[in-house]
Amino acid sequence: MTSLSLQPKFSIYPNNPILHFQPRNNPQIVFFARRTKIRIKCSSIDPQQQQNQQRSYSKRKKSVAESEKGVDPVGFLTKLGITHKAFAQFLRERHKSLKDLKAEIFTRHLNLQEMASGFEILGMHRHKEHRVDFMDWAPGARYCALVADFNGWSPTENAAREGHFGHDDYGYWFIIIEDKLREGEEPDGLYFQQYNYIDDYDKGDSGVSIDDVFKKANDEYWEPGEDRFIKNRFELPAKLYERIFGPNGPQTMEEFEEIPDAETRYKAWKKQHKDDPSSNLPPFDVIDNGKEYDIFNIVADPAWQEKFRAKKPPLPYWIETRKGRKAWLKKYTPAIPHGSKYRVYFNTPDGPLERVPAWATFVQPDAEGQQGYAIHWEPPPECIYKWKNIAPKVPKSLRIYECHVGIGGSEPKISSFNDFTEKVLPHVKEAGYNAIQFFGIVEHKDYFSVGYRVTNFFAVSSRYGTPEEFKCLVDEAHGLGLLVFLDIVHSYSAADEMVGLSRFDGSNDCYFHSGKRGHHRHWGTRMFKYGDLDVLHFLLSNLNWWISEYKIDGFQFHSLASMLYTHNGFASFTGDLEEYCNQYVDKDALMYLILANEILHALHPNIITIAEDATFYPGLCEPTSQGGLGFDYYVNLSASEMWSSLLESTPDHEWSMSKIISTLLGNRHYADKMLIYAENHSQSISGGQSLAEILLGQGNEQAPHSEELLLRGSSLNKMIKLITFTVGGCGYLNFMGNEFGHPKRVEFPMPSNKFSFSLANRCWDLLENEGVYRDLFCFDKDLMKLDENERVLSRGLPNIHHVNDTNMVISYIRGPLLFIFNFHPTTSYERYCVGVDEAGEYQVILNTDERKYGGQGIIKEEQYLQRTISRRVDGLRNCIEVPLPSRTAQVYKLSRILRM
Repeated sequence: MTSLSLQPKFSIYPNNPILHFQPRNNPQIVFFARRTKIRIKCSSIDPQQQQNQQRSYSKRKKSVAESEKGVDPVGFLTKLGITHKAFAQFLRERHKSLKDLKAEIFTRHLNLQEMASGFEILGMHRHKEHRVDFMDWAPGARYCALVADFNGWSPTENAAREGHFGHDDYGYWFIIIEDKLREGEEPDGLYFQQYNYIDDYDKGDSGVSIDDVFKKANDEYWEPGEDRFIKNRFELPAKLYERIFGPNGPQTMEEFEEIPDAETRYKAWKKQHKDDPSSNLPPFDVIDNGKEYDIFNIVADPAWQEKFRAKKPPLPYWIETRKGRKAWLKKYTPAIPHGSKYRVYFNTPDGPLERVPAWATFVQPDAEGQQGYAIHWEPPPECIYKWKNIAPKVPKSLRIYECHVGIGGSEPKISSFNDFTEKVLPHVKEAGYNAIQFFGIVEHKDYFSVGYRVTNFFAVSSRYGTPEEFKCLVDEAHGLGLLVFLDIVHSYSAADEMVGLSRFDGSNDCYFHSGKRGHHRHWGTRMFKYGDLDVLHFLLSNLNWWISEYKIDGFQFHSLASMLYTHNGFASFTGDLEEYCNQYVDKDALMYLILANEILHALHPNIITIAEDATFYPGLCEPTSQGGLGFDYYVNLSASEMWSSLLESTPDHEWSMSKIISTLLGNRHYADKMLIYAENHSQSISGGQSLAEILLGQGNEQAPHSEELLLRGSSLNKMIKLITFTVGGCGYLNFMGNEFGHPKRVEFPMPSNKFSFSLANRCWDLLENEGVYRDLFCFDKDLMKLDENERVLSRGLPNIHHVNDTNMVISYIRGPLLFIFNFHPTTSYERYCVGVDEAGEYQVILNTDERKYGGQGIIKEEQYLQRTISRRVDGLRNCIEVPLPSRTAQVYKLSRILRM
C-alpha cells in the first residue's frame, strides 16, 4: 500500500459536510491501492528548529490532552457512587481500546463520517460519466462479476478487471458498466463528459463549444504568462538545462562532467545575480546565515504564497460542459435499465457462488421459489418521490405507536405501504401518539420471522411495496407530526446463504465469527464480527443510510443482550458488576454501540436511540465521554412480563402493590431515560397472549362474555395502562391494536398453521360499533391527551407516598396531578384518605370508571371536586378524602390553591 500523510481539507463524499472526530494536529493517512508502502515526509531543519518543533509537538500533545478534558472512562460510576475495581478497570481498558480502534479507522478513512457513509460508493451507483459503478466487499473471492437479466446472466460479460483496477487489498471489488452508445451516435469528444440524469437540460446543452469553455477557463484562471509552460511543455526543462550547463552544454552522457552539489551551485547563482532587481528574482529564496542547514531553510514571498493558496482548481468549468438527461438518452441506452434483476457472481476456493449483493437497496428475496435477486432501483425523475414535509421537533415525552406494516390491514393478506399510509396513519394521529416505530421493515426472506432475521440490511421489504412508497409513508407521517423510528437488528443476522450475508464470499468468517461463536446459541442466527473494520463500516453505514435515504428519526436497537455476551444473554444475572466485565462480555460489540451513538448524534443531532437490553448493561444511557454507551432511552422489559405474570398466575386479591411500583420504576437513576410499556408485540407474537386476550376472553369477539367478566377485564386493562403510563419515565410504547384491546393474538403464516393469514391482521372494524373496544379506545385517547395537556411524562419522578398492600391502594403525585388506584377486586372505600402537599381544591380530570369508558359511573359528577383537610397524612401536610370504588383509578388536578 502507498500512503500519504496529510492534513485533509476535503472529503471524497461531496454531498456531506466535513466532520472531524479526531484531534486536528494528528496527521491522517490516505491509502492508495499499491503493494509497496512509502511514507512521504519533508523535514529538513537545523537543530534549533528541531528544538522549536519539539516544543511545538509538546504543545500539540497538550492540546490533545485538553481535547480529552471532560472525558472520564469511569465518570458515571463516580457520579453514582459505585466502587468496583474490576469493572472500573474494564471501562478504562475499553476506553483505551476504543481510542486504538479510532486510530486504526483513521488509517483507512478520512474521518468517522466517511466511515459511516459507505453507501455512497458501495452497491450500485450511477456515475455522472454515462456509466454505472458497482462495488462490494468479498475478501474470500478470487473473481467477481455481475450476472443479470441485462447480460443474459453471463458470469463473464460484466466482470471486475484484473489487478488493482478491479480489486484492492482489503477485498473490495469494483465493476464499471458503460452505457451503450446508440446506433449512429458518435462517442463523446471529452473523456470526462458528464451528464445530469435528473434535469432535461443543463449548461452543456447551451450550444457553447468545448473550445470556448476551455478558453474561458484559461482566461479566468491563469495569470498573464502563467500558462506559458503549459503551451510549451519543453521550455521549462530546456531553460533549466541551459541555466545549469550553459547554451552549449553536453549532449550525451559521455560529455557530462562532474556536477557541483546544490549548495555550490546555489552560492554561485546567488553571486551572479546579486545586483539583479527584486522583480527578476524568484518568489522563493534561501535564508543563508552561514549555518550547515541553511540550504534547506526556504522562505517564500508572503504575497505570492497567499495568492498561490487562494488558487482553486478550475473544477467549476467542468460543470459548464455537463449535459442534461435528454442529451444522455439521445446518445446512450442505459447499461442497466431501471428494474433490472441482478446478482453478484464469485469464484471462490470452494467453487462458484451467486449472491444477492450485500449493499443492495431493493431485493426480491424469494422469487417464486427461485433464488432471490436484487433489483436495480433507478426510477425516472418523474417517478422519484419528492419530499414535502420536514420532521417534527423531538418532543420532551415520547408516545410511541409500535406497528408492523404487513399486519396493518383488516384483510387476511400482507398489507402494503400505501394501505398503511392511507388507513393506519390517520388512526395513529387520532389516537394521540407522537411517534411510530416499525419492526419488520428491513428486508427478510422469511415472513414468519416477523422481520427479525434480516437478510438485506439496506433494503426495505419488497413484500410491502417500493422504496418510493416507503418514503411517502415516512413523509406523510412527518406531515401528521409523527416521528418515525425503526426497530433495527444489528445484534445478529439471518443464517440464509442464498439471499443473506452468511458465507457471503464462500468463507465462514466474512461478516461473522467462525465456529460456535458465529452462531446464536438458541436462534440459529449468525453473530457479527464487530472487531472487523469492514464489518463496522457496513453496520455504521447502514444506520446512516436509513436516516439519509428515508429520513428516519431514530432507532430501537433490538436484543442487545444477544450481541453483548458470548452466551447471547441466556445466563442468570444477579446484578453483580462482575457479570458485565467477565470473559463472556464482547468488548468489540460494546465499542460498536459507542461508535454508533457517537456518530449518529454527531451527524444527526436530533436522532433518538433506544436500547433494548434485558440485562440492563451499566451505563446504557450515560454519555460516552463518561464511560456510558450513549443511548437516549432504554426499554423497561420487566413491566410487561410482570403484568402478564400477574394476570395469568396470580389471583386478583394477591397482587402486591409494592412489587408493581418497584417494577414500574425500574432503575431510579435512569427513570428519566426509561421507555415503558404494558405490552408490546412480543406478548402477542412470541407464543403468548395480549392483555386484552387474557382479560376479555379467548380471542373471539363473538364469544359470549358475562357482564362481570367484561367489567373486570375492561377495568384492569384501563388501570394497568394508566399506572404504567404515569409512573414510568418519559416514554411510553403501545403495540398496534392494543389501544382498543385487540382480542386476537398475532400469528404469522407458517407451516404449523398451514400458512394461514387469519391471525396476521388487525380487526379495525371493531371500532365501528359501540362496545368495549370503542370504550377502551376512547380511554386510551384521553390518556394520550392527559400527557399532551399536562405534560405528565416530561415531569420529574413521581412522589409515591402511599402504597398499601393490605388495602391494595396506590397513590402518588406527579407535578400538579394526584393519582389514586384501588386494585382491590371487591372492596370499595367511601372516604379514602391520602396525603397531599398543597392545600386547595382538587378536581377529577380522568376517571377510569366513567361510563364513556365502559365503566359503571359510580362516582357522581358532584363528587369530582374535593377540598383538602389540614391533617398530616403519608408524611405530607394535608390530605383529601375521596370515594374509591374497587378496580378504579382517578386522576386529580390541583385547581385552586388555598392560602392558610
